[in-house]
Amino acid sequence: MAGPAVAASELLTPDETGLLRRALLEWGGPARCSDQLAVGMGFAGFQDLLDQSGRIRRALADDTPLTPADWARTLLATEIVFVSDLAGTGFEWRTTTGLPDDATINALRSIQRKLGRTVRPFYATTPSD
Repeated sequence: MAGPAVAASELLTPDETGLLRRALLEWGGPARCSDQLAVGMGFAGFQDLLDQSGRIRRALADDTPLTPADWARTLLATEIVFVSDLAGTGFEWRTTTGLPDDATINALRSIQRKLGRTVRPFYATTPSD
């Protein structure tokens, strides 16, 4: 069973939270996501990914607690949009976000470590509430 909802400030630095917010924004821009991929990330489809990304971005900005499933969706969506050139921003990440790849990967590794306990219930599954 997943744990309680947790606010970003309890887990991450402001810069790490900013990276997640920026990564979610990419899904509404240069990233290309199929309904199937969105479902695999725990969303109902591509439109739900866009809708939930907006909600999660606001929650991160307002420091509103997110469920472990939301944290898992956010982490997975960030990993894919950053790395994948087929579905995400990939090679164009630096151009579209202004964030260098090396700084992004270092921050992402830190986020993965910090969210490990929170997202552990969703390893090898599709994140859902």
